[in-house]
Amino acid sequence: MDEGFIKYSSEKKQERYDKAYLKMALEWAKLSHCKRKQVGSLIVKEGMIISDGYNGTPTGFPNDCENPEGETWWYVLHAEANAIMKVARSTNNARNATLYLTLSPCKECSKLILQAGIKRLVYINEYKDTTGVDFLRDAGVDVLQIAEV
Repeated sequence: MDEGFIKYSSEKKQERYDKAYLKMALEWAKLSHCKRKQVGSLIVKEGMIISDGYNGTPTGFPNDCENPEGETWWYVLHAEANAIMKVARSTNNARNATLYLTLSPCKECSKLILQAGIKRLVYINEYKDTTGVDFLRDAGVDVLQIAEV
């Protein structure tokens, strides 16, 4: 069989999975109580979802993400941070995993992504500050935006 066909077929299959995981991340984002932005994330390793997360307040805090003026409380956790912390509490790890996000990561979360050993990032929407994505690309993480799922 032609190597070009195999590569094309493999790429198409990966794209189908990427879009499916992003759709699942969109559903997961709906669990967030945040009003300004609802963000969802999944961490996938070796074809299995090993963690998930959405933006929200830490355990034990009221679910309100914004103050009365509509500003996000400083202690609200981002979706990817929640997913990374969830996998850190488990017996698994995110080394060589793919992170699926509905919104590209901020620069603070990008450091967590790199430190967790995540090797691939796929996201839908781009955050206003692209410093985090640029950092991950510079660090050798495979970054892909799929704007239409």
